[in-house]
Amino acid sequence: QELRSGRFWREVLAELAATLILVGVVLGASAAPGPLAPALAGGLTAGGLVCSLGGPQANPALTLALLCTRKLSALRGVAGVLAQCAGATLASAAARAALPDDSGLVTRVSAVGTAGTALVWESFATFQLALAAFAAAEQAAPQAGLALGSAVAAGALAAGPFSGGSMNPARSLGPAIVTGVWDDHWVSRGHPQSP
Repeated sequence: QELRSGRFWREVLAELAATLILVGVVLGASAAPGPLAPALAGGLTAGGLVCSLGGPQANPALTLALLCTRKLSALRGVAGVLAQCAGATLASAAARAALPDDSGLVTRVSAVGTAGTALVWESFATFQLALAAFAAAEQAAPQAGLALGSAVAAGALAAGPFSGGSMNPARSLGPAIVTGVWDDHWVSRGHPQSP
């Protein structure tokens, strides 16, 4: 029944498009030195997507959180995650073709700490993003966009020096698939709450 619904397929397509846009913008901004450009790009894009597309998660971690709280059906959640991973992989392939150096595409554990430190910061940043997403779900688009965009930027700035501040398993998976670099990939996808 759900598969025959036009709304179902529009929502799945919105997840693919939103993740493609979000990951593409963040990867493009990652060419700049330092964590500020990707953090701002991610935050502004996330806020804009909430206002323009009506609030797709564009993040398997948020989709998983909605599934666990029964705010999404299992079919919608699985289709959404597949669409998000496809969108992130397409954005990563385009970024790899467009950028002269693909070393900034993959999220990595930095020399500042260990993989354990990176996991703690990534989990914390993802938790605060999920909290903001749940709170923003009850608000109108402009306020929801501001709340979610701010949470993305703040989380990326806080966790960025340690883990790259992905907060999004699709954002980390896409570049790993395209480049074949899987170093410490479990940090970006290994925590239960975890753009």
